[in-house]
Amino acid sequence: MLLPRIIPCLDVKEGRTVKGVQFENLRDAGSPQELARRYERQGADELVFLDITATLEARAAITSIVHAVAGELFIPLTVGGGIDSVERIEHLLRAGADKVSLNSAALKDPTLVARAAMRFGVQCITVAIDAKRVSDNKGSGFEVFSHGGNRATGRDAVAWAKEVQARGAGEILATSMDCDGRQQGFDLDLLGKLADAVSLPVVASGGAGEPKHFFEVLQIPRVTGALAASLFHYEQLSIPQLKAYLAEKGLQVRQTHEDEAGL
Repeated sequence: MLLPRIIPCLDVKEGRTVKGVQFENLRDAGSPQELARRYERQGADELVFLDITATLEARAAITSIVHAVAGELFIPLTVGGGIDSVERIEHLLRAGADKVSLNSAALKDPTLVARAAMRFGVQCITVAIDAKRVSDNKGSGFEVFSHGGNRATGRDAVAWAKEVQARGAGEILATSMDCDGRQQGFDLDLLGKLADAVSLPVVASGGAGEPKHFFEVLQIPRVTGALAASLFHYEQLSIPQLKAYLAEKGLQVRQTHEDEAGL
């Protein structure tokens, strides 16, 4: 059985970790390498690194930073940002990434998902879905956005999730643009619809503000991971505290001793 995963996210811009609200008003959160070290010590199960301006600037994720962050970790690292070819995927895997997260490039050319899965294995391929609630009675009510949340695609989020599963994705990273950075809880409606539509593991992102939010979202079948950024970056909640809470609620989680977490 796959244990629930607690996953900090490093949104990186110009070499620094940043975080905003609903993809806007970014503020500095520290060095990616220092944060990676902290989360490794505290017992994070995985780490996600997203170069959030790579696609808009038409470049690949900054390999030197990926290499530096990967050098701090013994846990899986997922990297996203500007990945538009199997060659770039190979480059990032060689730099230390365990998985890559495809978003805008997959929307532009869905065959990239299949080609990447065939070459590197489905376990390496995550597809990120940034979704926003829309007034659309024909679909799920959630539209996919690309380019760091800046461009509406017209694609229905649930239909897109089904397509990327069929094309060979190994995991879905689902971010609610409506809930992102607000710390009012994950979008259980969005995540429930995505999880019902696919058989892949789903990682929930956008809205974590307190321990109960993690417990709530991890009750959804196939939601096997919960991601957060500002909550951890600004030390409003530590990973050992969160895992202690989840264990008390009856969830099996990979524990880290307090002395190992530097507490």
